[in-house]
Amino acid sequence: MTNTAELTTELKREGSHPNLRPRDAATLILIDRSGDGTKVLLGRRHHGHAFMPGKFVFPGGRLERPDRLMPVATELKPQVEARLMRQVRNPNPAKARAYALAAVRETFEETGLLLGVHRDAPPAIPGPLWDGFAAASVYPDLGSVHFIARAITPPRRARRFDTRFFAAEVASVAHRVDGVVGPDAELVELAWMPLAEAKALDLAAITRVVLEDLEHRIARGLASDLPVPFYRLLHRRFTRELL
Repeated sequence: MTNTAELTTELKREGSHPNLRPRDAATLILIDRSGDGTKVLLGRRHHGHAFMPGKFVFPGGRLERPDRLMPVATELKPQVEARLMRQVRNPNPAKARAYALAAVRETFEETGLLLGVHRDAPPAIPGPLWDGFAAASVYPDLGSVHFIARAITPPRRARRFDTRFFAAEVASVAHRVDGVVGPDAELVELAWMPLAEAKALDLAAITRVVLEDLEHRIARGLASDLPVPFYRLLHRRFTRELL
């Protein structure tokens, strides 16, 4: 991959902060393949943010405890669930589904887009973080979510995350709430970008590498049985292993 050298340099860059334990996080790449080429949805972060100000990112954030308990329309595919449970402490299906649900919830919080299936009755949500899904009677559809990559922020950075990257087709969006993106929001704009143009934006190194991983997976049909790359720094050496 052409951008792994950039990622290696970023991972090896020395930090000056205490060595925090990474927080579990998840992010979602929405893809649109209805035209001539594949487009992805990116948001630009507010310049006032301490973390990655002004960068283009995929919507995402930290896992929250209620994410394990949210009812869904369909569960994860077995291959996806199995790979999400590899290289984790105390692996279990509830934790695996929580990663994907966090990505779906954060996508709504940052873009106003709800991924899932409409039903007549609202889901029995596990807390106010999922209020938007109850209001729209939308149940997350985990069967439509693809596990693309995993990456851990290197040691001694101001913030550290153990992030799972997911992807889903735009057809999975069941509902939209307007007014979420704007000058005072976490994301100040959203943009559907062709993959080639997206990789030329002001991105974090890992974002650019994951876009290449996504492009590779799309070329192979987004099959659920494809291995998932896992990026991290171990003993001051950059590693890329497959889950």
